[in-house]
Amino acid sequence: MEPKPQDTRRAALAGLIGTALEQYDFVIYGTASALVFSHLFFPNISATAGLLASFSAYAVGFCARPLGGFFFSRYGDRLGRKWILVATLTLMGVATMAIGVLPTYESVGVWAPILLVLSRFLQGFGAGAEQSGGATLLTETAVRGKRGRLAALIMTGAAAGTALGAGAWALVQLLPDEQLMSWGWRLVFLSSAFVTVAAYILRRKLKETPVFAEIKAERTAAAAPVREVFRNGKKAVALVTLMTVGLSVQSYTYQVFMASYLKGTVKIDAQTVPEILLVGAIFGGLGAVVLGYLSDLFGRRSVFLGIAGLLLLLPFPTFVALSTGNLTVIYLAMIVGFVFACQGGVAVTMSYFPELFGSRYRYAGVTLGREFAAVLGGGFAPLIAVALMNAFGSWVPVAIYMTVAMAITFGAALFAPETRDRDLLAPENATDRTPALQDAPSPATATA
Repeated sequence: MEPKPQDTRRAALAGLIGTALEQYDFVIYGTASALVFSHLFFPNISATAGLLASFSAYAVGFCARPLGGFFFSRYGDRLGRKWILVATLTLMGVATMAIGVLPTYESVGVWAPILLVLSRFLQGFGAGAEQSGGATLLTETAVRGKRGRLAALIMTGAAAGTALGAGAWALVQLLPDEQLMSWGWRLVFLSSAFVTVAAYILRRKLKETPVFAEIKAERTAAAAPVREVFRNGKKAVALVTLMTVGLSVQSYTYQVFMASYLKGTVKIDAQTVPEILLVGAIFGGLGAVVLGYLSDLFGRRSVFLGIAGLLLLLPFPTFVALSTGNLTVIYLAMIVGFVFACQGGVAVTMSYFPELFGSRYRYAGVTLGREFAAVLGGGFAPLIAVALMNAFGSWVPVAIYMTVAMAITFGAALFAPETRDRDLLAPENATDRTPALQDAPSPATATA
């Protein structure tokens, strides 16, 4: 059953805006961790310890993501993609707005960081099935030959969220320091209400994907999708986890740690840091579309391996460029990082990972694999990077950490099959098929 063009457009917009909200939430929190939270919620410790405490609270959200992914994926393959995406969106939006009204340490003492961590946990719990759900929705909605470019819009949405978050911080940093620290930072978190409402309205009007509609009509949906994943999809989950770890480490190092590095070590003006992130995100969103299109043209595996190979080499020249203090060089280095590490590489996985799994537990498989990696990779990446910088007084160990993580991803990708345009109604995983059957049809021969 082919999707109607208007249903495809609505799904694309709903996925894009929903992921924009998720990324907006995480970027404004990550930026706040680097710039203000150590003073507001952890004021009685040293500057480095305060930064570590802020990033530890940031990591809590990533620890919550597998729990949220485990919870929501139990229903995404049974009840459908739409309503789970509505639920995760609402939880993320409410948790983000709650941070905007939290009392600080000065007002309520130790309860302030406790409430901050709780809000961050709920943010992560909701985000646990967000990108995976959006990726599954768009991959199952797109026609063959165009899955890569349509699913890549998820990461264009992520780039938009990063740009919005950086833009919001750039605006409030125009305020005097006293106003920024008293109420300006709160506006950034409360502003997520606008994105939440827009995305909620769009998602309420979504239709289920043609693939899930057919699965439901034929009564072939899994009664216990998570159990089936652990029974029949362990290899595919392991591939998704390992192929995500390196990307996650590099993505959140660029988006979160680099902000504190540029401000604290390179001594870039604090108002300039969000502007650098904003420009990087804009180019990252454009790169996501291009690389998604290339994965439709040349295949998921070859494009992904090319990106992972580049990212093996990128951390060292990136830090050399940032350490020059030259703004032009810094902008160029961050643009390249955002295009390949933050948005482009992940954009290819938005169609690649759903295609790896069979039809009965696709949502659960993608979600669990990605969110296990979120803890191993992105959640602790800024924390580890700060600890390495503090221990060695140099960026070199951080670059080595980024490269080692990407080596894991590159190695895993060598064992991944090609999945472009495979039948999404097939119950078996792509990893279960023989090498001869893994060759997907080219776009020229695929059904339009």
